Amino acid sequence: MARQFTSLLQMTKAIPNEDAALVYFAGVRWKNGAFCPYCGSVKVYHFSDKRAHKCGDCRRRFSIKVGTVMEGTKIPVRSWLMAIWLITSHKKGIASTQLARDIGVTQKTAWFILHRLRHASQTKAFNRELSGTVEVDETFIGGKDQNKHSRKRGLKKKAVLLGMLERRGELRVLPISAVSEAGLVAEQNIARGSYLMTDDAGMYRRPGRFYKHAWVRHSRGEYARFPEAPKHQDEAWGPMIHVNGIEGYWSLLKRQIYGIHHWVSEKHLGQYTAESAWRYNRRAVPDAERMGEFIGQMDGRLTYKALIA
Repeated sequence: MARQFTSLLQMTKAIPNEDAALVYFAGVRWKNGAFCPYCGSVKVYHFSDKRAHKCGDCRRRFSIKVGTVMEGTKIPVRSWLMAIWLITSHKKGIASTQLARDIGVTQKTAWFILHRLRHASQTKAFNRELSGTVEVDETFIGGKDQNKHSRKRGLKKKAVLLGMLERRGELRVLPISAVSEAGLVAEQNIARGSYLMTDDAGMYRRPGRFYKHAWVRHSRGEYARFPEAPKHQDEAWGPMIHVNGIEGYWSLLKRQIYGIHHWVSEKHLGQYTAESAWRYNRRAVPDAERMGEFIGQMDGRLTYKALIA
């Protein structure tokens, strides 16, 4: 069983060198037994240096990095573990400039490490529909036109994000091309018959017909209200009407983007929101467990060429 840590200092003391880092990473990634990243076989032989392994079926040699976002990197696994701790435990993430200083690499390398980790944090498929009471809201990311250089004003609109927060459940954040798509995308991700909580924007009226739709009138300064009394005594009261949960997340996300990164390109915005949403969905999980869960989903390789394409 992998060791548990309560701080970065405790982790670095318990994992003092690269050999210890390899043992720890293998213990978490292969907690259910070693497997070959090429053919999936569980017939795996381990070399005495603890750095190389060989599949008993396809006969290929590999390291623990193969098949993960670390594949092909020369950065020590111990440095990767430090980066994973920082990106999963800091509520607003970490900037590449700060990570470069913390683990002793260049800013370019730190930027690539963080993007590989963001790639690992992305949910591979949205199979489960959100249900229960779901708060839906949209927000805009980008600098104010009045703060831009005169030659750039009006040239590019802000990026649009749609957030869907299942109360006591999952948060889902998706980039959309236009705010008018918000209602349609929400309809594709939320189970019919659920409670749909929105503001009074018009694009939610049409999909609202398929849900128990309630909205707060932000245009009138309203931010929360009690539901109407049930018509019959045996009926239960509905949930409190507000979108304060998803709006609270927008505040956290914008503090990350503007306060930590200062600027995020629209091309990579989806990766930053995936990182943020992954961390938000596990905010009640202890840091060590959150880090172990992250290591367990590091499958898939992201090359620098593909990242900047």
